[in-house]
Amino acid sequence: MFHTRLSLALRDGAVSLPQDGRLLVIGPSAQHDLSALPTDRVTIYSRIFHEHAHWTSRGYDTVSTLPDIGFAAALVCAPRSKPLAQAWVAAATKATDGGQVLLDGQKTDGIDSLLKTIRKKADLLGTLSKAHGKLVWFDKADVADWATTDTQLDGGFTTRPGVFSADGIDKGSAVLAAAMPDDIDGRVADLGAGWGFLSQHILQRSGVTSLDLIEADLVALDCAKLNIDDARANFVWGDATQFRPPQLYDVVISNPPFHTGRAGNPELGRAFIRAAAAMLAPSGRFVMVANRHLPYEDTLAEQFNVVEDLDGTPGFKLLSGVKPRRTRR
Repeated sequence: MFHTRLSLALRDGAVSLPQDGRLLVIGPSAQHDLSALPTDRVTIYSRIFHEHAHWTSRGYDTVSTLPDIGFAAALVCAPRSKPLAQAWVAAATKATDGGQVLLDGQKTDGIDSLLKTIRKKADLLGTLSKAHGKLVWFDKADVADWATTDTQLDGGFTTRPGVFSADGIDKGSAVLAAAMPDDIDGRVADLGAGWGFLSQHILQRSGVTSLDLIEADLVALDCAKLNIDDARANFVWGDATQFRPPQLYDVVISNPPFHTGRAGNPELGRAFIRAAAAMLAPSGRFVMVANRHLPYEDTLAEQFNVVEDLDGTPGFKLLSGVKPRRTRR
């Protein structure tokens, strides 16, 4: 694991950090152990709402915008997305003015491929292999060409590295958009709105009076702000499974996630269903799309008085729950 590699490298003297100055940590998950670092010198960048809240609650200086100057060294916790990992290395190099950058990642997330490229673009100072991953440290990296760039998709949508479905419209979302009921109206929420594809289709319904785009990834939400130009839209950075609106919704729409890292986790979708039920007015309606194999019908039946199968496609099912059994503020 990450903390084993970092702790070993620091303990054995393989790598040493500057004695003075601030340390930037980019993208740690809530499972990372940063205890080997001096808390009072660390600034953490986190774009994910619940991870940002986790580090803030532990007393760290936590920011949601990548700093670009003023750090003595930086640690990048490599994500699965290679473009995002490269963008973070570029940001770390800029923030340290070409100084020391540490990069940690698992082999299954492509750390070996990143290391091959870094050997060509930086002065490699050392590596440590442990627990199916690597910790790499280097300086003088020439990686300005790795800086974040927007992607323009068909339909005029803007995405950025690391957001869900950054390279194209998600198939499940496309199915839901094509079959979305016409009678959606009133106060609506897009739960896990991403970069706004479904929200654009929701806002084509003239009966919608307001739409809250609720999304945990702040970068995806920033893309949604570029993609949605409608006064009815409100952009909410939050954990969809915990968010409670000040006023209950008439309709909630969702294409919920079902992965934690690489592992499938249907409980995420179940959590979205429960959250939707808690957000809806007594006569409210929830509409969702899911892969055919995901077992959500029992949870819908627990949370709603009426459950409808709206057909879908061979690969995706469209489900609806009406009249939540337990409405909670």
